[in-house]
This record gives sequence, C-alpha cells and structure tokens, in this order.
Amino acid sequence: MYREEVEAYVPQSPEEAGDKAMVLEYLRRFPDNILTRDNRIAHFTSSGFVVNGDGTKVLMAHHNLYRVWAWTGGHADGDPDLLAVALREAREETGVEHLRPLSIAMASLDILPVWGHVKRGAWVPSHQHLNATYLLTADERDPLHYREGENTKVAWLLAERLLELTNEWQMDGVYTKLLERARALLAQNR
Repeated sequence: MYREEVEAYVPQSPEEAGDKAMVLEYLRRFPDNILTRDNRIAHFTSSGFVVNGDGTKVLMAHHNLYRVWAWTGGHADGDPDLLAVALREAREETGVEHLRPLSIAMASLDILPVWGHVKRGAWVPSHQHLNATYLLTADERDPLHYREGENTKVAWLLAERLLELTNEWQMDGVYTKLLERARALLAQNR
C-alpha cells in the first residue's frame, strides 16, 4: 500500500522530486524494515497537517523533545497504511474526534533529518524520517487535550502567524506548502 502511494506521488518541485527519488532508493535498499524503527538509518513516519474548516487556523501540538509548536505525527511502526497512522496520531496527540482527510492522497513526501537525542532515557542516533503528510480537517469545537509525556500544549494557531509561532526554520517551507495545498482543497470542496 505505502509503496504504491510513494510511487504514485507527483512531486511539485525539484526538492520534492529529489526526496521522492531518495525515498524510492531507501525502499529498494531496505525492503524488509523501512516501516519500523529497527531500521536505524531511515524509516517511515506519517504526519497530519490539520486545518479548520476555512483554513484560517492550524492545529498544532507543543512537543517536549524539540520545544516547538509542530504538526502531529509519528512512526509507522510496521503499519503500511500511512493515512491511518496520520489520523491515529492526530487524534492521540490533540484529542480531536471529528477529524477527516481533505484527500486520501499523500499531500507531501519529505525526508526529514532527525538529530541524535535522548528519548525515554536512551540515546537515539541521528537518522532520517521518510515522512508522508496528509491534509486533515477537524472541528474547532472538539475539546483538545495534550498527550502527556510527548506534548505540553495543543492549540489552534492562526495560519497567518504560523511560521512566527512554530519557530522552526527548517520546517517553514514544508508548513507553507501544506497550508497552500490545504486551502486549495478546501476551496475545491466548497
């Protein structure tokens, strides 16, 4: 399932084309464990970029590890249904119940470097996240809660101030393109 999604993904920039080519190479080199953290070089993660109904707000969690506002997401941990991973992680990290994909198609495929860090008392070496992103929408009226141990806050951030609030320059281009793509899908669905 995920292999076909990666192959079907149509890059919209030279950067995305480069990342897709590298993801396909990782798939070729590591056919047996690319979906699990057993692959300590690179493995799949899936993120949900969650917007409200008119694209004026983005649902973000304040992550403990990097101490920044960030999208929701997590490791595939063997699950080949990356959309299901994105939906599950968004629900677990924010508490939203009324969540749905704006499209079942992958909205972005990016290779995201992860610096070495300590997690749960153990050293995690630097590695690559092969990240599939899905555009999701949620009901702003749903109660929010953070995922203890992983996040300290969850909030709807104003889209117009998103990059100022996330304060993670490496993600600016990713968040910008995802917001544009989400708004385009919302406009099509009206």
